[in-house]
Amino acid sequence: MSRAFHRENDHRALFVAYIMAGDPDLETSFEILKGVADEADIVELGMPFSDPMAEGPTIQLAAQRALKAGTKMKDVLGLVRRFRETDTVTPIVLMGYLNPVLSYGFEAFANDASDAGADGLIIVDCPPEEADALTDALEAAKMNLIRLATPTTDDRRLPTVVKRTSGFVYYVSVAGVTGVKEADADAVAKPVQRLREASGLPVAVGFGIKTPERAAEVARVADGVVVGSALVDEIAGALETGSNENVTERVLSKAAALAKAVRSARSRGA
Repeated sequence: MSRAFHRENDHRALFVAYIMAGDPDLETSFEILKGVADEADIVELGMPFSDPMAEGPTIQLAAQRALKAGTKMKDVLGLVRRFRETDTVTPIVLMGYLNPVLSYGFEAFANDASDAGADGLIIVDCPPEEADALTDALEAAKMNLIRLATPTTDDRRLPTVVKRTSGFVYYVSVAGVTGVKEADADAVAKPVQRLREASGLPVAVGFGIKTPERAAEVARVADGVVVGSALVDEIAGALETGSNENVTERVLSKAAALAKAVRSARSRGA
């Protein structure tokens, strides 16, 4: 994971793309995963869950579609394993909620996810104070646990949040759920620097980034830019129009525009 952020003679921000495993079905999500990895520096692969409390309507509906299609945890890990047959470089971060991982068993999950080829894990609803057993399992499997910091993470709590965090810190740029409010690049600059200093890690900013223009603004102040709802919206939009529109092509077109904006954000004249 760290190699993705530390590239010699290349100081641009990274484009981190989120998609939901199994949305709208396993085979289509695999094609999207392969294509998005051609544009993104890191891919976050959502693990569908019935109660995704941090998500707005877009990703809630994606999780519902994936679950309706029968996607299980073994299928999520199967997507990663299949992806690794042709791409051994692009980091994959699994993102989801504690209950399915707890049900699977921390050690078993960490070992199976690592064996499949996953590099890291984000668990949205696992407090740092309760994360030692999960962190132990992930560290033993050589996987990163990536924690979230928010605008309400104060100085007293910050050391707890960044303790044993690895890979990068994910800064939630807005209060609330995904895909509703817009991020403000000016407002995230100071928190990003504060998190870098507290953690010694790169900081990727997510929530509220839906357009290439906004992605470029955030890319000028952050180490990474995470976009999820804007990509998942394209899946929903394609499904609504019927079978004549290629879902994968629509998602990848959006991903390409976002990737270009992030990568060119710090170039002269951008």
